[in-house]
Amino acid sequence: MNGLFETGLETKFCRFDADLTLKDGVKIEGYASLFGAADQGGDVVEPGAYARSLTAERRVKMLWQHDPREPIGIWDSVSEDARGLFVKGRLLDDVARAREAAALIEAGAIDGLSIGYRTVRAHKNDKGQRLLSEVELWEVSLVTFPMLPEARVAAATAPDAKASDLRDLATVFQDARRKLAARSAR
Repeated sequence: MNGLFETGLETKFCRFDADLTLKDGVKIEGYASLFGAADQGGDVVEPGAYARSLTAERRVKMLWQHDPREPIGIWDSVSEDARGLFVKGRLLDDVARAREAAALIEAGAIDGLSIGYRTVRAHKNDKGQRLLSEVELWEVSLVTFPMLPEARVAAATAPDAKASDLRDLATVFQDARRKLAARSAR
């Protein structure tokens, strides 16, 4: 799904893959975008699409569900490699939503990354897919529903949290999600 928010940014989702980890309860790393992979909206990010944006002075923000009112951490490293856009960062323990995000990742309730960007250059291929050759990257968010379903998350246990507490918290969120889904289905 591509979304368009009041900011004018487009979004692109990517599930965490096996290389994404939650370390020491606060550090995360993984691929926010994979080159050459068509997402569910038919968009394909080409290698080098982020290069110019990554040389800009501004930092790429870490947000919760693309909400600019909810920064939850800091991306310490955002870089392109042969596979895609690799990010390393820290969820901030002093931010309540970041603590919730860490618990949700640990419980497996959240397993997606999504980029917020502006398209600078793109063209269509013969399959009708939009090929993104240059984008201006603004943020990478932790999200519930990613666009690239073939990637997965791997998470380590937070050192100071009890597994039963995390399972209880995950159950509360899952129940709330089901209730919201049932309401919107009516």
